[in-house]
Amino acid sequence: MKKIIAAISAITLTAACFASCSSDSKDSKSESATEATTVAETTTEESTEEDTTEAEEEEMDDEENYDTGDASLDNVRNQDDIGDNELLVVSFGTSFNDSRRLTIGAIEDALEKAFPDYSVRRGFTANIIIDHVNRRDGILIDDLDAALQRAVDNEVKNLVVQPTHLMNGLEYDELSEKVAEYSDAFDKVVIGEPLLTTDEDFSRVEKAITEWTKEYDDGETAICFMGHGTEAESNGIYAKMQELLTADGYANYYVGTVEATPSLDDVIAKVKEGNYKRVILEPLMVVAGDHANNDMAGDEEDSWKSAFLAEGYDVECVLRGLGENEDIRSIYVDHAQAAIDSIK
Repeated sequence: MKKIIAAISAITLTAACFASCSSDSKDSKSESATEATTVAETTTEESTEEDTTEAEEEEMDDEENYDTGDASLDNVRNQDDIGDNELLVVSFGTSFNDSRRLTIGAIEDALEKAFPDYSVRRGFTANIIIDHVNRRDGILIDDLDAALQRAVDNEVKNLVVQPTHLMNGLEYDELSEKVAEYSDAFDKVVIGEPLLTTDEDFSRVEKAITEWTKEYDDGETAICFMGHGTEAESNGIYAKMQELLTADGYANYYVGTVEATPSLDDVIAKVKEGNYKRVILEPLMVVAGDHANNDMAGDEEDSWKSAFLAEGYDVECVLRGLGENEDIRSIYVDHAQAAIDSIK
């Protein structure tokens, strides 16, 4: 990398020297220097991207020193023979095999049961996860391009895309743009809404997570949900869920995020205002993957578990994704139904 950068500097200096030569040779030599600079810059950018990807993959491999379950039990849903109608379920993805099967797989199963006239297929948007699972387990999951091309190759006429995203944010926008690139290949194509879209969705999710955790609600326990968070405006869903929980009397329920606000510090500050002895930690995510197992329940000193232990609380981590909840799955089914109804 340093050699490439040095080469760029040398080329730039040489081009400057050429500029002081006669006007007869200046244009051709400057043009050559410019082309050389462009090639070197392009090489640098490509090398940087490759190095970054390889570093991320190596880091993922090195840090995964635990069993994520049997990948062969998961139906990756990349079969052909789709037919006229396809329901493509798009998820970010996870390399945690058991969680993938119990969450994303369970959502796909629910959709398949609800819509027998549609062939349910899978697409992941995180290529780094796809590559990792393929390297580790020898199982290839379609990325979004592959899944859409599979639909094209199978001459699907009606394509319904149902994302498992929590919100209408950056990933949902990128999904919509990608689907639009392939839309001319289908007679009809429509995208369903993410989990938290309408006020009714928020109420249903609130009911689902409070019913799911009521066994811990003993008056001495703070129940904290960890979401991912985003820089986009859609990050407001976390504050909205917190406001709804508080307004409905769930004063000991708290919502925070890993990468945005409310932050872990915000959640700890709120919990310390109460008289709690115990803290329950649970992901507000479709899957219980890397964030749940490491950022939330890991033994690193900056994990949520470690932070609350340091504050003197008894801590219990509940490692399950929202996709394991039947009431959550029913919301995705209803959103897919609305999408299907819109093209009839």
